Amino acid sequence: MLKEDTNTARALQGLENSSSSVRLQAALAVGTTPDPRFIDKLIERCAIEPEFYVREMLTWALTRHSSSMTVPELLHEVRSERAQARSQALHTLSKIGDRQAWPAITRALLSDADDEVARSAWRAAVVLVPEGEEPELAAVLATQLGRGERETQLSLSRALIALGEVILPTLRAAKTDLDPDVRAHAIATERLLRDPDAGFEFAIEEAKRVVALGGTSQEG
Repeated sequence: MLKEDTNTARALQGLENSSSSVRLQAALAVGTTPDPRFIDKLIERCAIEPEFYVREMLTWALTRHSSSMTVPELLHEVRSERAQARSQALHTLSKIGDRQAWPAITRALLSDADDEVARSAWRAAVVLVPEGEEPELAAVLATQLGRGERETQLSLSRALIALGEVILPTLRAAKTDLDPDVRAHAIATERLLRDPDAGFEFAIEEAKRVVALGGTSQEG
């Protein structure tokens, strides 16, 4: 028992080490031998960890613990004032895949002012959405069409496409939006749905040309 306590203390200290490689190894160790005593520290580190690959390992370590213990803590975290805390909690919830978390994916999170939070919310939403509620989710996601830079737009397109054919009526409506960026994004998303091999860069540029010429789709 004393040895276990010593290993636990070492791992907890490792998660706060100034070296990212040490933090990575500590997160790996915690995930390899899950212990409920680690959960709070893992979530705390997710909110402030600067290195992407360490955050990914922290998320993996959390998925190795019982969802009955991690999900309630993560649901609290999605309401944090710190954007990274919200983003990582949503990311982790999407990896755990427990649909009891669905009610926490609010419209406010899906339209969060922080792009990383919104993108994490989109990914979590398409994983957690209950069967039959996909059209309503598509309608909310469509309010974000035209938002941000290419990376953000691609994330939204991927989230919508993950919902499948149910997005088509929503995209059809978006293709008549007054905002040309919204129209182009909707056209590009529809193109990718129909032709997954088409690159997003090509699809969005082609969509912009269509919009500039006064069209709403490839077919006319």
